Amino acid sequence: MNENLRHALIRARLQPVDIAARLAVDPKTVARWISGRIPYPRHRLAVADLLGVDEGELWPEQAEGRRILPGEIKAVYPHRWAVPAETWRGFFQAAEKEIGILVYSGLFLAEDAGLLRVLTEQARAGVRVRIALGDPDSPQVAARGVEEGIGGDVMAARARNALALYRPLQDVDGIEVRLHRTVLYNSIYHADDGLLVNLHAYGTRAPEAPVIYLTRTETDNAAATYLDSFERVWNEAETTSTHQA
Repeated sequence: MNENLRHALIRARLQPVDIAARLAVDPKTVARWISGRIPYPRHRLAVADLLGVDEGELWPEQAEGRRILPGEIKAVYPHRWAVPAETWRGFFQAAEKEIGILVYSGLFLAEDAGLLRVLTEQARAGVRVRIALGDPDSPQVAARGVEEGIGGDVMAARARNALALYRPLQDVDGIEVRLHRTVLYNSIYHADDGLLVNLHAYGTRAPEAPVIYLTRTETDNAAATYLDSFERVWNEAETTSTHQA
């Protein structure tokens, strides 16, 4: 029996069915975790986030066996698809000042109606939301499609679809969408001092590539490097109205 997990659920006033619903798993799976089975790493992190505790408090034996990572690295996911949907939403919901999205299309977010609602609610609460998409007519977007093996036309179409899905958000005060013509080495998502960085690898589609979860600290500088990269691209990007003109 995992008493740490059981007591954390009680403190959070959550039932196993609540955790199952948030993580899109079978309630029996959560019951097995409480009974002592060790979840996959992505589920351990998601559960800890939901309960507002450190993963090591729930599964100390796993924390003891992990390699020590720099303080600013919160997690490393082997694939983007391994990041739970609840983690993405919780990540953006936690922002108090600003949200940034730098992608070629980021279609998986644009197609998530719940996530678009989160961005809208955050903007109305005073959070600055900036979304930089790849210009669908740019050679950089086409080249990335070829590199991923899906073709330039497909990648351009994905960028256009994302732009169309994000367009209603541009009527919300506090949300701005721009188009960039930059060679991206990573897709960057940030919420205040937190970053989810989806690495790009030649011949690998973005959903299959790793994601690093970083938090900006005073002593480590990787997060600051990515935040600076975001600002550079944003400052060179065009507003969608300029592009349409």
